[in-house]
Amino acid sequence: MTENSHVSGSYWLETAPGEPFQKLTEDLEVDVAVIGAGIAGLSTAWELMRAGRRVAVLEAGRVAAGVTGHTTAKLTALHTLIYARLRRTRGPEGARLYARSQTEAIERAYEITEELGIDCEWERRSAYTYVCDAGRTDELRAEARAAAEAGLPASFVTETGLPFPVAGAVRVTGQAQFHPRKYLLALADDLVAAGAAVHEHTTVLGLDEGEPCRLSTDTGATVRARDVVVATHYPVFDRAFLFARLSPRRELVVAGPIDRSHDPDGMYITPDEGTRSVRTAPHGEDRLLVVTGEHFTPGTGDTRERFDRLTAWAHDHFPDADLTHSWATQDNDPTDTVPMVGPLHAGARHTYVATGFGGWGLSGGIMAGRLLTALIGGEPCEWGELYDPRRLKPAVREAPAFLKTQAEVARHFVGDRLRPSPPLESLPPGEGSVVRVDGHRLAVYRDDDGALHAVSPRCTHLGCLVSFNAAETAWECPCHGSRFDTNGKVIQGPATRPLEQRDI
Repeated sequence: MTENSHVSGSYWLETAPGEPFQKLTEDLEVDVAVIGAGIAGLSTAWELMRAGRRVAVLEAGRVAAGVTGHTTAKLTALHTLIYARLRRTRGPEGARLYARSQTEAIERAYEITEELGIDCEWERRSAYTYVCDAGRTDELRAEARAAAEAGLPASFVTETGLPFPVAGAVRVTGQAQFHPRKYLLALADDLVAAGAAVHEHTTVLGLDEGEPCRLSTDTGATVRARDVVVATHYPVFDRAFLFARLSPRRELVVAGPIDRSHDPDGMYITPDEGTRSVRTAPHGEDRLLVVTGEHFTPGTGDTRERFDRLTAWAHDHFPDADLTHSWATQDNDPTDTVPMVGPLHAGARHTYVATGFGGWGLSGGIMAGRLLTALIGGEPCEWGELYDPRRLKPAVREAPAFLKTQAEVARHFVGDRLRPSPPLESLPPGEGSVVRVDGHRLAVYRDDDGALHAVSPRCTHLGCLVSFNAAETAWECPCHGSRFDTNGKVIQGPATRPLEQRDI
């Protein structure tokens, strides 16, 4: 594959398709309803089931096929350069609790893998955060010290298994990697075997926080539950204005076989070059090289050019790699670094949320499952305050990041409406654009046969204008990350309603 201008599909989804789960068609009553079947939702449901709760999982798409199905699948407590910052913003104890909660999440995944006998290609690997710029080595030395003081087996090194020199790296030993979809499909099957309800293609449209809570769905069925967990990556119900503290970020992935003699033997990430992440996975007699990077806000810039840059970088550093797969993943960065896991809002008694994992959703999602199970069961958890979405002091301390996020949203909300529209006749096959037709703004896609598909350009979440991603053939909202197909159907929330159809 010499160019990767268009996605070919997630390797994880291709190699673990799984059996479908039924759509919810009848009313249901359970102890806890979990909205979202990614790693946070399924981990929470599984932990609750083991605690004796009657559980239902409701997924708008397919189980473990959204963000988790497009991850790079690293299980590590080394989250690029977080511990020095946590020491400044949360103190040494906050950094220690973060490290401990993430490390225990890794070990919990291993325990579950062993208990259920899951064949998910589990491997122990060291994790590295590296830089090639010698001017940043002091920053990495400080990160290594902060991570070690937080309790991680961390050290500063100058030698790695990468096929190019680095100026320095933080290394944390004893981390892990696995096939995320094989792991989560096994959890879903175990949930069903234990009597839990798991339903795909069921979009939750309404939440009534009564006693019990009541969920309405697009199938017409209703779910009543004492407690509700919103684990939809970006909250579909935002009653504490969490969207104001989250910024969506999209990243690209290319992958393919590489000779095992060229395996860099570790999980690597650098904050440089728009982020570059490298690891390998089992792949027959070879290894599967997985390279991630080119992070950007959904709906901005040319994704095809970004795929080409990432592909060129992979070929430059791993020239024998045969890149066979390409896809994209999406994350939400919290303005104050730490995920938000806990009560949905200040007055919530039976509703909870898990969001803002900032690119580290595997360990974060497993941690969230344990934390939410403790909260719902009325049990103490020493890192509950660290992740509490209702926190105020850290949010105030991170006011510059908060204001920057809101300024960016405002820029898109207003500026995108002032952008000149190209003429409709200039739209080539396979492309889409927001254009004006008879004075009305339309989001128009011309398919390969020349037929036009028109929808409203207003995102059904909060009304920002969508933009076209030609590499993934999707409309994307740059404000909060909702994504839609060319006919307006929701691919990814927080939007729950499709873009309105338009005649052209």
